Amino acid sequence: MQPPPHEDVPERIPVGLSSASVWPQPARAAFEMAADLGFDGVEVMVWADAVSQDVAALHRLSERHGVPILAIHAPCLLITQRVWSPEPEERLRRAVVVASELGASTVVVHPPFRWQRRYAERFGELVAELEETSGIAVAVENMFPLRPPSTLNRLRGGRSSGLSAFTPSPDPTEVGYRNYTLDISHAAAAHMDAIELLKRMKDGLAHVHLADGTGASRDEHLIPGQGNQPCAEVCEALAADGFRGSVVLEVNTRKARNPQQRAALLAEALLFARLHLAPLRAG
Repeated sequence: MQPPPHEDVPERIPVGLSSASVWPQPARAAFEMAADLGFDGVEVMVWADAVSQDVAALHRLSERHGVPILAIHAPCLLITQRVWSPEPEERLRRAVVVASELGASTVVVHPPFRWQRRYAERFGELVAELEETSGIAVAVENMFPLRPPSTLNRLRGGRSSGLSAFTPSPDPTEVGYRNYTLDISHAAAAHMDAIELLKRMKDGLAHVHLADGTGASRDEHLIPGQGNQPCAEVCEALAADGFRGSVVLEVNTRKARNPQQRAALLAEALLFARLHLAPLRAG
């Protein structure tokens, strides 16, 4: 039954699939699975897969499968330090250009590594400049330390980042940016309260990586509901607050024995997201 014409119907929050969720399969498989399972789009993780670096190839995949590209994840990992350019500033600039050419509204980027001193010195200025000139949200993602902060420090309410590879911190809210990406699995690995982090990001939250964790020091990216993080609560808060960004499933399926098993895991994750992101209706 259709609602009366005068009734305001909340918009559904788009749920996308990260191409990292099908690894070790290539980006092509992410578009195929996103279309088959009914995802609203794809986030492309730019890495060694040549297709993930190729604007024309990505455009063809998007058109062929009828799946829009919601976001580009800039090549920030240690294993992608030579993708496009050895210079991190150039990689970020290229990611913004690619996002613009593919119609993506967001670029996900990590805080600078400590050894990227020149990049780190002007990172905030660079992000602001790229957003101003492109209209793309350059959403800085929360990361996790090599060694999480001590239990004593957490009980004292501190936000110490433990032993961190990032400068000045894995928590981008300590610096302050216009746009953020909230990654729940990273929050778990950092022993950070995802709900408190969500509150600190406030109106700057542009993008969410939905995945679970157990609080282990490694980045787990579990299917939502398989860990102990407040994945449902985060989703429900987004729905209640009228979140206008995208929620992307960035989960680990590398232990799947075959494409059918991987599809089942991703379908489970999508169902979880849709269930908890459902708009709340008055009455």
